[in-house]
Amino acid sequence: MPTPARNNHASNMQIQEPRIRSPLPPSPIAFKEQQGRPPATTQQTITGKLFRNLFKGLLFSQLTLISLLVIVLTIRGLILASSHHFHPKKWYPPLLASVAVSGVSSLALQCIFIYTPSRAVRATFWLSPILTCSVGILLVLIGSAVDAGIGAVFVLFAITQSLYGCWITPRLEYTDKILSLSTSFPPAKTREVVTLSIVISVVYSGFLVTGIGGATSTRTSLDLLFISLILISLAWTMQVLKNVQQVAISRARYVNFAYGEEMDAWSALHVTVKHLIGSICIGSTLVPIIVLIRGMIRSVNLMSGSSDEVMYSGADCFSTLANKIVVCGNRWGFVHVGTYDKGFVEASSDTWKKFRSVNDLEKVIDSDLTSSLCFLSAVSVGAVSSLTAGIWMLLIHKEYALEVTLYAFIIGYYMGRVGLAWLQACVLSYYVAYSEDPQSMRFDGTVPQRIQRLQMLRAHRENREHEVGRERQDTDESL
Repeated sequence: MPTPARNNHASNMQIQEPRIRSPLPPSPIAFKEQQGRPPATTQQTITGKLFRNLFKGLLFSQLTLISLLVIVLTIRGLILASSHHFHPKKWYPPLLASVAVSGVSSLALQCIFIYTPSRAVRATFWLSPILTCSVGILLVLIGSAVDAGIGAVFVLFAITQSLYGCWITPRLEYTDKILSLSTSFPPAKTREVVTLSIVISVVYSGFLVTGIGGATSTRTSLDLLFISLILISLAWTMQVLKNVQQVAISRARYVNFAYGEEMDAWSALHVTVKHLIGSICIGSTLVPIIVLIRGMIRSVNLMSGSSDEVMYSGADCFSTLANKIVVCGNRWGFVHVGTYDKGFVEASSDTWKKFRSVNDLEKVIDSDLTSSLCFLSAVSVGAVSSLTAGIWMLLIHKEYALEVTLYAFIIGYYMGRVGLAWLQACVLSYYVAYSEDPQSMRFDGTVPQRIQRLQMLRAHRENREHEVGRERQDTDESL
């Protein structure tokens, strides 16, 4: 990947020539085949291997079965298309074109983040709502009540993004700094790994589109089940592909942050694909579920105020649950999966315990905007893809405009996540390496300053709440 000009935030780091050597675990750069694994009990090793092999077999089994299903549906659709209102020459080109647009947009997006990360961060938070709202307006223009209802959901989602962008504005400066620090020197051959991942995503998505079209040509209730299965397969496979790239690049980046050694992303990818697919499949299943649960818990906590004792105690219970489940599975665990060949649950637990061992680092990690940034960037790619397919279908084949627009959005979203997996991997490895040796001279004062800032804000908020409580008490006594 081309090396961008050194920015001001990254200039204080000395990655290549560390001045101190901290007592860390043995360097994982020696782990090429089966070396460097952390000690584990025999029972844990057997259980871990069982689940790894189970999920690895599940991945390849579903790929085989879905491929056979897609081939059968495609052939059947082409044979029966002449006897139905389905027109392959009108249905396929817009959706296949949107797949290509998603790939190009993902490549362009990563280039923007490499050369102008600060502008890219700010542009994402205002561009994503605009594009999402445009998709909603397009769906409303299709004309039916169902289309208008789904379009209204997109418009509401765009408004929510805008409000969120206003809410997190004070945190953008820190996000800009941490992105600049972690991505200023990407591992060698990162560009090749990212490009390969996007090409695989485009080819696989295009292949599944042919199966969706074949099922759409007959539109029976069984075909709706087939389409659902294909979309579920797409979602999980793209998650695995994203996390394969994330594990490989975070491995190479962690070696540089923690030990000052160099590892190219291509070598890390080779080790990842050969040995770590099972753990990645487990993580690809657990992380989305846990993120969804934690998101729901956070929403409940925001809606519940401290004025109602029952609601407050319930919110406190939910917060305890959220703090417990995050230890079982989190995206930071992928760093130790790639670096030390740990099982995903063990890796997640170890990394989160390290975060908690550093004063207030957990709060910094928990409020990090990188995941939101990648999510909204992927939404932008999905919106561009859906606009491409939706406008085209609206002009030539309006009957299928809604479903094609939604298919394009889903495909574009996952393509965007794959395209920016390298960026998230760099940030994850930075935090994990910092948590293991906060005093290392390879890290500047960005994270400590952020911790200090959060402590000041918390102290100010607690003082304010204390004053408000005392004022209420005085008022009640006067009455």
